[in-house]
Amino acid sequence: MNFWTSLLHNFPLVCAGTGWILAQIIKVFTGVFKLRKFSIPALLFGNGGMPSSHSASVTALAISCGLCYGFHSGYFAIALMFAIIVMGDAAGVRRETGEQAKILNRITADLFKHSSPEEINRNLKELVGHTPLQVVIGSALGLVIPFLMGLIPMYQAYSPFLA
Repeated sequence: MNFWTSLLHNFPLVCAGTGWILAQIIKVFTGVFKLRKFSIPALLFGNGGMPSSHSASVTALAISCGLCYGFHSGYFAIALMFAIIVMGDAAGVRRETGEQAKILNRITADLFKHSSPEEINRNLKELVGHTPLQVVIGSALGLVIPFLMGLIPMYQAYSPFLA
């Protein structure tokens, strides 16, 4: 089995990647709806927004590890702890960083309002974290993905409904 085939048969990896990709695609639509502007690269590859792709991918990883190796396994325990840390960070530290960036950008704009635009054109990124709702929705997406992936013939051995 070659390298790429091995990756495609790694159920937890495929579920985590699918969670990330689906959340980023959904983020384009929710971003267009909320921001009223259509900027696919910024929305597709950016941080923050609805749903949390971090939460979707780590939840899909944890659940798929549970389906593959058992919910009593060390693999599931490691993935679950990783998911809890990542989601806590997304809704905590990273969100606070974005809030601080908003304040610093306002202070900078006020301090340099009489300067040329080139001197103040350096804004900090404000959308780096997630609200608790974005984390919960991302996690819900990640929870569903391994069960849906289990319906694909290649991954049916991992489906609790078909096994």
